[in-house]
Amino acid sequence: ALEVIELDQKTQLVLELDGHVMRCVRDQNGNHVIQKCIECVPTEKIQFIISAFRGHVAMLSTHPYGCRVIQRVLEHCSNQLQCQCIVDEILESACALAQDQYGNYVTQHVLERGQPHERSQIISKLAGKIVQMSQHKYASNVVEKCLEYCNTAERELLIEEIIGQTEENDNLLSMMKDQFANYMVQKILERCSDKRREVLTIDQSY
Repeated sequence: ALEVIELDQKTQLVLELDGHVMRCVRDQNGNHVIQKCIECVPTEKIQFIISAFRGHVAMLSTHPYGCRVIQRVLEHCSNQLQCQCIVDEILESACALAQDQYGNYVTQHVLERGQPHERSQIISKLAGKIVQMSQHKYASNVVEKCLEYCNTAERELLIEEIIGQTEENDNLLSMMKDQFANYMVQKILERCSDKRREVLTIDQSY
């Protein structure tokens, strides 16, 4: 119905959900209806849905159904101010979300679709923990996305953090042997400069 009926009918229909949004989001069937509302109804007509998420974005992002709904908001919300509130809550919890089995997808979504300054905020939150995060089952996917979507200067900082090794702590070697982090090393080799790749290859040949 939400896909095919007229706008005034859609508006009337979705109003019946007012006061029941969070209950629907947590439901294995209801979450699909909320997603469809976000996809098919103009943002100004479903402000009560977006407002219901305020203060709960991190919790919803770690929920098997809630994470899908938050991703739909990021894709379809045309009200920049309201959408920004959602993004701000994600950025605030970016480090914890990156390590969550559902939250990592929401964090990746912001990296893929967000503004450059939003990507920078996520990268700065993960900075100092890149090696540890690369060895984490879920966070490793987020770190890979950071490397893929960051700017050149940020990419160099991420790579420097990994290869800034001491004799006692060879980060790159331990990452190469790790079941998750080895994908990050492959990503680095794909995306780094020829000069940097040559140095990395020489380092590991010893």
